[in-house]
Amino acid sequence: MIEVEHLSKVYNGRKAVDDISFKVEKGEILGFLGPNGAGKTTTMRILTCFMPATEGTARVAGYDVFEESLEVRKRIGYLPENPPLYPEMSVESYLDFVAKIKGAKSNRKAQVGEVVEKCGLGDARSRIIGRLSKGYKQRVGLAQALLNNPEVLILDEPTIGLDPNQIHEVRSLIKGLAYSHTVILSTHILPEVSMTCSRVVIINKGKVVAMNTPEGLADQMKGTERISLTVDGPPDEICEKIKSIDGVLSVQKEEGKSGGPHTFIVESKLNSDLRPALATVVASAGWKLLDLRGVSMSLEDVFINLTTNEQE
Repeated sequence: MIEVEHLSKVYNGRKAVDDISFKVEKGEILGFLGPNGAGKTTTMRILTCFMPATEGTARVAGYDVFEESLEVRKRIGYLPENPPLYPEMSVESYLDFVAKIKGAKSNRKAQVGEVVEKCGLGDARSRIIGRLSKGYKQRVGLAQALLNNPEVLILDEPTIGLDPNQIHEVRSLIKGLAYSHTVILSTHILPEVSMTCSRVVIINKGKVVAMNTPEGLADQMKGTERISLTVDGPPDEICEKIKSIDGVLSVQKEEGKSGGPHTFIVESKLNSDLRPALATVVASAGWKLLDLRGVSMSLEDVFINLTTNEQE
């Protein structure tokens, strides 16, 4: 549905996007991640025909974004980080205006009613946009992106400014769009990506540094096995005992209340399971074992590893 090949964009001699390539399959929700200034917004503006690329090609639904931009625009719904709203218009009149621009004719009223319901705007449809809260303005922005039932949705920070309940509702809405729409979702809320996206592209300094499922990225980056161990006993002695176990690479004590149980993160070689040995050591010393479990690498850990100067 979306094909990006060797795409680059140069501003004043600096490459904001540097030779990136990726594909998004029909019905897929792709998380597009990166720190500020990484090139995410530039890439999305190129895909939505807002600006040309310096080099490379991009196709949406089989149409070239440079040579067939009108065909591409017919098939895309775009929610930029700052939604393009007219503050003096009511929600309903604005959405009707956008539907008209997008080419909807006899079914405009039905389309507007459908996106109003989908985005939870029923109680605000007659209100003036300029008087809405930031969260409601974001909903209006999402509603205009959904008008005319586009094949592709490109959403830049769609939940910014929403409260937790609204975030949950919008996240459910986006997940429900899979299969009937292809979605590129750019967000800084990493748990949102894990819960919503089937695949992730991470971009840093204009280059793609990782592309996989959220689970696959964690496995790809994992260099060791990690175990969380909570024990009621003297922390220094516990540390020494754990370090004496064959296969332990490191032990880190997490900060907690003094005098209470202590939690340790134990690292060992890949494909090794030290839980039986750890349980035996704790039991033989007469300490209370309160928790023992494997710790998986989070998407946040992966993101930090791939986008910090230390990793480079």
